[in-house]
Amino acid sequence: MAILKIARMGHPVLRRRADLVVEPSAPAIHLLVQDMKETMADAGGLGLAAPQVHVPLRVVMFHVPPEGVDREAMRDQPMPLTVLVNPEIEPVGDELELGWEGCLSVPGLRGKVPRHMRIKYRGFTPDGSFIEREASGLHARVVQHECDHLDGVLYPARMIDMGDLMFETEWKHWLKPGDVVEDDE
Repeated sequence: MAILKIARMGHPVLRRRADLVVEPSAPAIHLLVQDMKETMADAGGLGLAAPQVHVPLRVVMFHVPPEGVDREAMRDQPMPLTVLVNPEIEPVGDELELGWEGCLSVPGLRGKVPRHMRIKYRGFTPDGSFIEREASGLHARVVQHECDHLDGVLYPARMIDMGDLMFETEWKHWLKPGDVVEDDE
């Protein structure tokens, strides 16, 4: 297993649509997933997509730790590490929410991004099992963020107001109680 190099904004692998995985349970996918887990843990991220480690395949992983849960809103729940191969997302309703996001491929910056508050997602696990879930809150935000990588989209492209893009050192001073935060880094 290895810690992989993370592609940064501007690299061509982050700008293209990732390829479908033909066999989700293939040994090469298992190796990729293990390396991605190590890389994500080393970088301290909530999620990681294969294109972020220079592999143009439709594989993502994510988790929502207990400290990322908004207990007051009562809509978030911790989510253990989940790996999805060939994921698909479907919005549930039209309601959007602005929230702060960071990205391992856009180091040192944060931006306020609109995301669907509720989604359904589905895909395969590396053992070939099918997963289908509903998500809201941070869970939904993280899934949407990671799946955007599979379509060549980084969060700044989703932002409404580029005035809400800032360096993390400044962002920490402007963060308000109750702001929705996806801490991808």
